[in-house]
Amino acid sequence: MSEWKFNRDAIRAFRFVRCGFDAQSGVAQLVYAFDDGPELIETITVPGAPFALDGARAAAVERALRLLHLITGVSYYKAAVPEEIRIDSYAIDADTAAFLETIYVNGLGEFAYRNGLNLHGRIKFPHGETAAPAAPVLGLREHALVAIGGGKDSLVSIEALRALDVAQTVTWIGGSQLIRACAERTGLPTLNIGRALAPQLFDYNREGAWNGHIPVTAVNSVIMVLAALLHGVDQVVFSNERSASYGSLIEGTGEVNHQWSKGWAFESALGDYIQREIAADLHYYSLLRPLSELAVARQFTRTDRYDAHFSSCNRNFHILGERPANRWCGVCPKCHFVFLALAPFMPKPRLMGIFGRNLLDDTAQTGGYDALLEFQDHKPFECVGEGRESRAAMAALAGRPEWREDALVERFAQEIRPQLDEADLRIEPLLVIDDEQRIPPRLWERLRAHLAA
Repeated sequence: MSEWKFNRDAIRAFRFVRCGFDAQSGVAQLVYAFDDGPELIETITVPGAPFALDGARAAAVERALRLLHLITGVSYYKAAVPEEIRIDSYAIDADTAAFLETIYVNGLGEFAYRNGLNLHGRIKFPHGETAAPAAPVLGLREHALVAIGGGKDSLVSIEALRALDVAQTVTWIGGSQLIRACAERTGLPTLNIGRALAPQLFDYNREGAWNGHIPVTAVNSVIMVLAALLHGVDQVVFSNERSASYGSLIEGTGEVNHQWSKGWAFESALGDYIQREIAADLHYYSLLRPLSELAVARQFTRTDRYDAHFSSCNRNFHILGERPANRWCGVCPKCHFVFLALAPFMPKPRLMGIFGRNLLDDTAQTGGYDALLEFQDHKPFECVGEGRESRAAMAALAGRPEWREDALVERFAQEIRPQLDEADLRIEPLLVIDDEQRIPPRLWERLRAHLAA
C-alpha cells in the first residue's frame, strides 16, 4: 500500500468503499479510495450518543448514512475526476443515481468552469433496477434543527421560529469559534456536529489534485438529516433565500451558480428524496426561500441583538489561509453586498458601527461594487444577491441625503444610473413574499404573517 502514489491523470476509478455508524459513540465513518490506493476515511461525529435506534428508525438512519456517503464523496471525487465510479458495498437504484449525477454536475459547476473541465455526461453512478420501498412515517417529534452559519440569514430564521414558538436547536458543523459565539448568543439549545476530512486529501492537493468549490450546503444538509433522525426530530431548516437560485452569466459558458446547492432546484429535489426514500415525516426546507436577499436584510434589522456577533465575511470561514482580525474584512464580495443590502433599512450610524467603516465612501471598492451591480462585469462567485437587488439598493441610497454624497453612491447616480431603466430600480417589487417554498403548511401561513408584519 505504501507504494501507491497519487497521480491525478493516471487514476481510473473512484470508489465508495463502505460507510458505517456506531450508535454507542455517535461516529459515522465514510470510506473512499482511488483505484487500489489507501482508504480515505472521513468521520462525522453527532453529539448525544449513545443513540437507541429501533427497527424503522435504524433502517432510516442507514439510508441517510448511505446518502451522506454518496454526497460527501464529492469532496474526494473532484481530486481526480476519474472516468469510473464504483460503489463497493451496497447498491443504489436508478432514481438515486440520477439524483446524485445532478448534484455532482451542478454542484461542481464553478469547479469545472475554473478548471476548464466538462463534467456533462462524464459522471455516471452505477445502479441496479430495484427501487427502494416507500419511506415509513417514523413518528418524529415536532422540533427543528436549524443550521447556523454566523451570518445574518440564519439569525433571521432563528428569530422567526422563536417568534412562532417552534422548538429549535441551533446546529452547526465544524469548529468555527465565530459560529459558536453567534449560536450561544441566541440563548437556545445548540448542537455542534464534528466533521473531519480524510487527511490524505490535503496531501493530494499538494500533489496536483484538481481543486475548487464543492456543493458544501448539500453535504451539510445530509449531515443534519442524519442528526435529525438520530435525535428523533422532524425538521431540518436552512436559510437560503430565493436569489441563491440565480448564478453568474458567463459569456461563452452560460450560467454558473456558485451557490447551486443553496438554490431551489437542490432544495426541492433533496426534500422530496428524503420524504420518498428515508422518512416520510422528515421535513427539509429553507425558511427564507420566499424572500429576496434585500427582504432578508430588512428582516435582520428588526433586532440589534446580533450586531456585535454576526459576520457574513467569507474570509472568516476558509479552512486554510488568513482570517481577518475583525469580523469583517471589508474587501470581499460578501462584505460589499451585506453592507449595501442593509444600508436601505438601517440607520447609517448603526451600520457603520457593525462594519467599523463606510464601504460606500471608499473608491478602492469600485471594482467590487461594479461586479455586484453587474456593470462591466459578471456577478461574483459568492453567495450574494442578484444584480438587480444591488442596483435597486444603490438607487434607494442615491435618493437619501445621508448617503448620496458617498463616493460610490454618487458615482452610481452620475455614471451608471443614466444607463438603466428607472422602472427596474424600484426596491418594493423585490420585497414581495414569494410562494415557491416547501415549508410545512401548518407553519407557512403563520410565518407569512410574521414576515409581512
